[in-house]
Amino acid sequence: MKKSIVGISVALMCAAGLTQTVNAAGFPMAPSAGKLGYVVVNPYGNAPLSAIVDLGSKRISDVKVKVLGKGKNGVPVEYPVGSQMLNRHDGIPVFGLYADHNNSVEVEYILDGKKEKETYSILTGPLKNDYVDNRNVTQLQEVKVTKVAKGFEDRLYFVNSMTTVPQGSDVNWLQPKSGGSGWQAQHSAGSVAFDMAPFNYIVDTQGEYRWWLNQDATYDSRSVDFSKRGILMGVNPTFDGKLTFVQGQTFGMFDLMGRVDQMDLPRGYLDTTHAMWPMENGNYLVRAAKRAYVNPEGHLVHTVRDHILEVTASGDLVDVWNLNNILDPYRDAKLKALDIGAVCINVDLESDGQTIDEFEIDAPYGDTPGVGAGRNWAHVNSISHDPSDDSIILSLRHQGNVKIGRDKEVKWIIAPREGWKGDLAKKVLTPVDSKGRKISCTEQGKCEGDFDFTYTQHTTWLSSKGTITSLDNGDGRWHTQPALPTQKYTRFVEYKVDDKKMTVEQLWEYGKERGYDWYSPVTSNAEYRGDRDTMFGFGGSTFLREPGQRTIGRINEIDYKTKNVMVEIDVYTDKPNITHYRSTIIDPKQMFGF
Repeated sequence: MKKSIVGISVALMCAAGLTQTVNAAGFPMAPSAGKLGYVVVNPYGNAPLSAIVDLGSKRISDVKVKVLGKGKNGVPVEYPVGSQMLNRHDGIPVFGLYADHNNSVEVEYILDGKKEKETYSILTGPLKNDYVDNRNVTQLQEVKVTKVAKGFEDRLYFVNSMTTVPQGSDVNWLQPKSGGSGWQAQHSAGSVAFDMAPFNYIVDTQGEYRWWLNQDATYDSRSVDFSKRGILMGVNPTFDGKLTFVQGQTFGMFDLMGRVDQMDLPRGYLDTTHAMWPMENGNYLVRAAKRAYVNPEGHLVHTVRDHILEVTASGDLVDVWNLNNILDPYRDAKLKALDIGAVCINVDLESDGQTIDEFEIDAPYGDTPGVGAGRNWAHVNSISHDPSDDSIILSLRHQGNVKIGRDKEVKWIIAPREGWKGDLAKKVLTPVDSKGRKISCTEQGKCEGDFDFTYTQHTTWLSSKGTITSLDNGDGRWHTQPALPTQKYTRFVEYKVDDKKMTVEQLWEYGKERGYDWYSPVTSNAEYRGDRDTMFGFGGSTFLREPGQRTIGRINEIDYKTKNVMVEIDVYTDKPNITHYRSTIIDPKQMFGF
């Protein structure tokens, strides 16, 4: 019977003039593109600027890929492909294609002891933003390249952004100006208000899109169970060629071919945003909140951004840092000084410049400014792991920078001294100069000499040099508001900590000289890059509060020695008055070469 079916299939194909190879089931095989197998674009349905060259059941080694640049000044993307990546995809991963273009891709490999080199033509379609409405200025986010110094032409930058959601308004509501009601006010904002469609892509130094993550890969605006709602954030490269992410009630990883692994938070926890960090032991650190938590007032609340979870790659819970028990959730020295327009509460632009003390808030709990478990007293927005002593380093936007051991004991605090009490006050580091001499500072942090603390900072990370780098957003500097908003500024900053002497030295800063035009009130990131000796950073919210203006996300690499700008690229939001989140450098050799 099988032979008969195959015979009929072959006869029909011959009658139609077809010449494809027929497999055992009687179906035509996909035509090979060279000496290997076929080429499939967007192999997992989530990354339309990626492709895979199927191995065609052959064994190859020493693989190299080069996606040729488009036009005279196009940027080629080239990288080796290791055996683990070949096995993962049963093919050669092709990354860095242009959209709506017939891409030329060179592939080298060794087959049966012989070196082969082939060129493939890979056609891609246009990119599409699924969240376009009458507020949109553009469909895709515009990219403007200001400067790229020699030696930086091959850089690729991942932009982690977002756009407003025209669908799902039945569950996407925000807290009113003077308080709240219903679920959010009594519990937490969580993914109900904190919900925007993802907008994630990679650009090259010519401003071209070279990768795109389909928006529905992790997100569903029509879902009412919040399993695929929230904001995709916390994107960091892993040790095995993936990228981390958190979103609402889920966390996971995806790779540049578009394969996504998305898991629910462990039972008892909710609302993960901002931060996920890969650990050397194969686990991950995730910032979340506690569901149904009984606070000291005896109220049953959902906490806000104040728990750190260590989870396995399969989602099992390993350890928990409950910051309500480790730090002081009633310290409000920093919170009282913040601009209400940048404290994650839904206010109009006319409220800019008012502090929390001046603004009436009557919501008892939720993602509102205030102290105590159940309110946004901590606002952890980054995690870093120090494997030398198995400690975590946290940026708490509303408190400061803190290092905490596996034993849940605070090791040090980088923050002004105002408001720290008891044993925690002893952990606040003393600023010193390059010769170890103490620098005099006020309780609010205004210091003599070349030192300043960070304020509403983001991404306080351990660098490859063992130093601490941070994006100092700069709101509420010295626990006050300036006479004019245009006096605010943002910095990239680096510190050296001596945990034996309990001192901190400021080694490097950049940004104060750029003034208000470089100011990002929220989001953003900074990190030292040893491969080019630069400080890389992203100001994700420049001009966020300017009425009707699209926000700029400013990608920079600053030469560490000279402080010259080596790269400056601006990306614009697709709608006015929304923000980007972060950016990271993508190294194809790191992502595919193992």
